Amino acid sequence: MYLVKTPQFIQKLFPNFTWRIPTDEKVIHLTFDDGPIPEVTPWVLEQLAQHNAKATFFCVGDNVQKHHDVLEMVKKAGHAIGNHTFNHLNGWLTDNVQYFLNVRRCAHALRSSLFRPPYGRLKPRQGDFLQRHYRIVMWDVLSGDFDPEISAEQCLDNVLNNARQGSIVVFHDSLKAWDKLQFVLPKVLKHFASQGYRFAHLEEERADEMLLASVA
Repeated sequence: MYLVKTPQFIQKLFPNFTWRIPTDEKVIHLTFDDGPIPEVTPWVLEQLAQHNAKATFFCVGDNVQKHHDVLEMVKKAGHAIGNHTFNHLNGWLTDNVQYFLNVRRCAHALRSSLFRPPYGRLKPRQGDFLQRHYRIVMWDVLSGDFDPEISAEQCLDNVLNNARQGSIVVFHDSLKAWDKLQFVLPKVLKHFASQGYRFAHLEEERADEMLLASVA
């Protein structure tokens, strides 16, 4: 079971995590978990490029190690990257020390300050420790592209009916999500672009904040 739209009360329980980016601008933050892989990620990059869209890719370290050339494609296209552990570990089911070492192993391959826990699952002590070293990025809209029990049309509706200004939306550049992603992603990009939205990665948003602070 999962929630397509993350309720406000859950977001308020973990105020130090990033759930969405409050803004008055028409901007959406698309994120892609579990890659990079050669079967899916290059296609995602092509779709994003058609709309001059920038996204954030939360990468599994084992995939980075196997497909470093695909990671370089992501970086050269101007997207942001984040840590998604080395072996896609479930924090609830993993010893704290083992979890931290797995995150660190992925960090050595990526050198990113962004971190998203697989399944969104962290024990309190894991969250307390990791937020000292990383910006923990969650989401406010989960597409459900990984869910074999829903149709591609339902997946599309999940995004179109719930995303708003500043939303962080989760997709997956994985084989499990591939069938739905091919249907949903082009339509999401076209829909929001036609509404005047732009698509920014999360490091771009941070850079804008730093620029405004320096001017002030």
